[in-house]
Amino acid sequence: MGITKTELATFAGGCFWCMVKPFDEMPGIEKIISGYTGGVVKNPTYEEIKVGDTGHYEAVQIEFNPELFPYEKLLELFWPQIDPTDDGGQFFDRGSQYRTAIFYHNDRQKELAEKTREELQLSGRFTKPIVTEIMPATDFYQAEEYHQKFYQKNPEKYKQERQESGRDAHIKEYWGEEYTK
Repeated sequence: MGITKTELATFAGGCFWCMVKPFDEMPGIEKIISGYTGGVVKNPTYEEIKVGDTGHYEAVQIEFNPELFPYEKLLELFWPQIDPTDDGGQFFDRGSQYRTAIFYHNDRQKELAEKTREELQLSGRFTKPIVTEIMPATDFYQAEEYHQKFYQKNPEKYKQERQESGRDAHIKEYWGEEYTK
């Protein structure tokens, strides 16, 4: 019996605190790390990122078992978590560090990401164009420890952030209550 190799998926969906829980504890998800990617500064800190001039995105990197949780399922969870029509950030988090993107790790991920973006655009779910970028994965830097699994460490603040930011209301309006967990 062969050993199943895990793969990486990297998604930017605005505040990375809100991008962990939807994927966490699913069968086949091995690890989720909050961090920074896509920028020019090596080993950036949160203080550098939040200024918005390093080029980095707040992102999550997911290690997953594709036999138990295929990449397609990750994309099915990703799209409802964001406003893919907003190129200035996400909800009340504004700035380039909060833009949305899919960072692909291989050609298959690129093809699937582009296919699902096109399907979403054609679906009529949104009246504005889908602006979520799809680009090659670059260096990923783990965020400071207090950002990791924030929803577990600070459940009340996490819940408040999702609600006050408008994220939950947006998700409920466009996708339904089941995606606001």
